Amino acid sequence: MRKHLWKVILILLIVLAGGAFFRYYWVFGTGVKSGELNYVVHKGFLFKTYEGKMIQTGIRSQNGTLESFEFEFSVNDEAVAQQLMVNSGKQFNLHYSEYLGALPWRGHSRYVVDSIISMEAVTR
Repeated sequence: MRKHLWKVILILLIVLAGGAFFRYYWVFGTGVKSGELNYVVHKGFLFKTYEGKMIQTGIRSQNGTLESFEFEFSVNDEAVAQQLMVNSGKQFNLHYSEYLGALPWRGHSRYVVDSIISMEAVTR
């Protein structure tokens, strides 16, 4: 009986570890988002992370109100975050990785920006 119990516990632990890996560490998708950088901040209580928001062109209607498309993201690399902070308000193309779940030490968002592809001043 005890021998079978250990096997069941081991299988359960492997399944839970695999599920946690796929939810929090496996990259679900990668891509590029383009838009005007609204802000990047360094915040958090226990884990200080860089969080940002980018306003994308176009508008959407939700419940009778008009809203702009917004891309909320986290940044792992401090050098990338500093470059974004200095150039807030400019047009960016950002490369990101998408995860199925957010981790507190990685940021508040499932989208993690890892590099800047291009940056240009906004002309109006």
